[in-house]
Amino acid sequence: MDDVKTSGSEKPKSFIALRHPGARMYLIGAGLAMMADFVEHVITYWVLWNKFESQWLNGFATFSHWIPFLMFSFWAGWLADRFDPRRVIQCGMCLFMFVSFAWGILFYLDILEMWHACVLLVLHGMAGVLWSPAGQVLVHDIVGGAQLQSAIRMLATSRTLGLLLGPAVGSGLMIIMGPTWGIFFNVLIYLPLTLWLWRAPYGPGFRKELKPARRGLGGFGEAVKTIRTISGNSIIVSMTLLAAATSFLVGNAYQAFVPKFAIDLGAGDAGIFYGLLLSANAAGAVIAGVVLETRDFLKNTPKTAYILALLWCLSMGVFALTPSYGIAWTALFFAGFLNLAYNSISRTLTQLNAPTEIRGQVIGVYNMADLGLRSFSGLVLGFAGSMMGIHIGLSLTTGLLMVTLLVLLVVLGPKITTAKET
Repeated sequence: MDDVKTSGSEKPKSFIALRHPGARMYLIGAGLAMMADFVEHVITYWVLWNKFESQWLNGFATFSHWIPFLMFSFWAGWLADRFDPRRVIQCGMCLFMFVSFAWGILFYLDILEMWHACVLLVLHGMAGVLWSPAGQVLVHDIVGGAQLQSAIRMLATSRTLGLLLGPAVGSGLMIIMGPTWGIFFNVLIYLPLTLWLWRAPYGPGFRKELKPARRGLGGFGEAVKTIRTISGNSIIVSMTLLAAATSFLVGNAYQAFVPKFAIDLGAGDAGIFYGLLLSANAAGAVIAGVVLETRDFLKNTPKTAYILALLWCLSMGVFALTPSYGIAWTALFFAGFLNLAYNSISRTLTQLNAPTEIRGQVIGVYNMADLGLRSFSGLVLGFAGSMMGIHIGLSLTTGLLMVTLLVLLVVLGPKITTAKET
């Protein structure tokens, strides 16, 4: 039987993560850093389009954002296990700041070339890879296992708020300062998290568990060893497969097609209604964070995560096929709500069941599935959409995902139901 764990025996309190001073500071800093991430996207994408008008470069920007997660997430998790996660996060933040500063120099000197953009886009993706596993390990260090789900949920909410504010702040900086000085200013937004981490009393030196022995640089063999170690834990396996299936078949690739949906729904001004449709998804995620912290009515079990993911598929199917703009907006709102709900449960269960000495590496494997495979969801949806139209294409990929999740639930059901909420 698996050594399964849930969120702890204590009755959770509302917004418990915000009551913890360390978690509160990290959540604020992470929200600002995520906002800075999207500010950079807003400014650089605008400059790149106006300078090169290259659809290929736009496509590469999306691909370069996710492919580093597929290729390097395990390695980043290994770093978070073997070194202080605070320092790994700071390295990610410094790389973010370097990229923003480099954009600014290229804009100011007016010497930006396409190869410059490709290099900086890849480095930006690498910065996100360094941050992700280390950030989750640090959150675990700050709040412990008992309140981990609350912290993960609030972290997702904080990042979503950053996503919502990023486009507005980025646009404002371009209007007030122009793209060059706006991107220079963006460097400063990463500083609060970077500076706080310098003396934050968390990490390996403050853990009660034994520190893992340092070994050579983690490579393919180390990854295989980690996968073998967790292969006997059906909770981790089932949550990783859930993340892999949803990211590969649907992911967030539909967002690139939202302008087309807005036009087809007869919204009139595709620009305005495109933004409203995208905000519906993010708004649903924020509301989910607030509601689930206030009313923790969902069981922290693998079965719950799968049921929520199936409901997410249903919402996405409704969005794909409805001719009504109002129904489409509502479907995306519920999709955002359900996505945060099932994702927070799956991440929590994965971290709680990961052996302490390889927690970062397990998170890295999970991120390869959850974030890295998004590199291919655009190809899957793009192929289906080109063959039969984006509406039918999205509904078919969503339907295929539902079938896949049902099969996984049936196959893994007898094992994952051993996880009981406590």
